[in-house]
Amino acid sequence: MTPHEPSALPLRFGYGTNGLADLRLDDALALLADLGYHGVGLTLDHMHLDPLAPDLAARTGRVARRLDELGLGVTVETGARYVLDPRRKHGPSLLDPDPDDRARRVDLLLRAVRVAADLGAHAVHCFSGTVPDGTDEDTAWKRLAESFAPVLDAASAAGVPLAVEPEPGHLLATLADFHQLRRALGDPEPLGLTLDVGHCQCLEPLAPADCVREAAPWLRHVQIEDMRRGIHEHLPFGDGEIDFPPVLAALAATGYQGLTVVELPRHSHAGPRFAAHSLPYLRRAARLAARTTSGPSTVPSHGDPSATPEGSTTP
Repeated sequence: MTPHEPSALPLRFGYGTNGLADLRLDDALALLADLGYHGVGLTLDHMHLDPLAPDLAARTGRVARRLDELGLGVTVETGARYVLDPRRKHGPSLLDPDPDDRARRVDLLLRAVRVAADLGAHAVHCFSGTVPDGTDEDTAWKRLAESFAPVLDAASAAGVPLAVEPEPGHLLATLADFHQLRRALGDPEPLGLTLDVGHCQCLEPLAPADCVREAAPWLRHVQIEDMRRGIHEHLPFGDGEIDFPPVLAALAATGYQGLTVVELPRHSHAGPRFAAHSLPYLRRAARLAARTTSGPSTVPSHGDPSATPEGSTTP
């Protein structure tokens, strides 16, 4: 297939900049456009549109113009590991005991909403964080709901959906947890869901294609990679257990219009290679999905499995 040739299904594939962390942002965007991706999952981080550095609005404007020149769509992701705290991965979170620390995470999400609005992004991705030591779950859920309130207000005003990701090991880890938060907040219109297909394979009771169908009414952002049952390790396509054609067929059937973003944050050491191999794999899976949605597929492997696990296992 040539660059920008559509897949067999009406899906728009992107690649996450957290898997291209060794590239300058402009180089990463140009690479993805040249490879034929429809868009990018832009993680706000110190190397890619730093949300805490001066002149954020001006820098965001330059990125918006570049995205437009390249014809790339965008979603804004907020999963940078150390953007707020150089010593604590994903800290502080919305669940921290210190209200000032929670406020720092809220401020990052508010900045992300403004960036997303200026970029014309289809969603802002976020997650709950892990439950701090000494904090009971009831308290953690209360903090999460309270912390989201101003972010949801800002997202509503900006017209940008907030897409919460169930993350293994976090307070909000499953689709059921997402629905718990949604009900606690009164089902606010700006609150949507980021569905990570690999996470479905990792720990959801339903198969990934069934998770897509269940999530359809709230689906605002999709991340995709291979994974194995019970092991939270993002793998290149073909190195895990997921049968992708049924997943892509289910996703297309929902009418989802956003990006489906490849999520390989542990593979930046060879990011351009994995980006180059991932899109043909997804396009082939989409062609197979267009012919059939049942039975095992025969999409070949293309890369080495990740050498470093994400750090969580699930029975």
